[in-house]
Amino acid sequence: MKPVKLKDIVDELEIQMDEYNKYLNKETGEIITVSTEELSIAEESEEGDDFSDYPDWQRDSIRDALDIIENWENYIALPDKWEIDEYRIMEKFCGSIKNDRISDALYSAIQGRGAFRRFKDAIHRYGVEDDWYRFRKEALKNIAMEWCEENGIKYIK
Repeated sequence: MKPVKLKDIVDELEIQMDEYNKYLNKETGEIITVSTEELSIAEESEEGDDFSDYPDWQRDSIRDALDIIENWENYIALPDKWEIDEYRIMEKFCGSIKNDRISDALYSAIQGRGAFRRFKDAIHRYGVEDDWYRFRKEALKNIAMEWCEENGIKYIK
């Protein structure tokens, strides 16, 4: 397999959604996104099924899911939102802020229910949004590099 672009993996890690899984095709370097619904449909399908009961846009995804199931050795799952742990990234960002008042306010914002919303409000209020997005991007880049190395995937920075 040719090396994958680290940016492509980071871009995929930035967009995590429940009910969707992302896989790297080790043969082509392509990243495939399929829903858990499409994986279920593919698992329950029978040989020769043309998936004509589904809209065109979904048929392609179901076929991708079927290929993942039938050729599992050619695919590797990208880190999911639990492995990424955005909350932990937010905690580290709070600790990276040199201004103690802002750092304390950000730490307070991420306590309890609604932490993500309060954090977004706080980074806006204190004018550190750009710092947060740079920090987050770098954290995701590190996660992507570690994932590539753990899985023997060559990458281009």
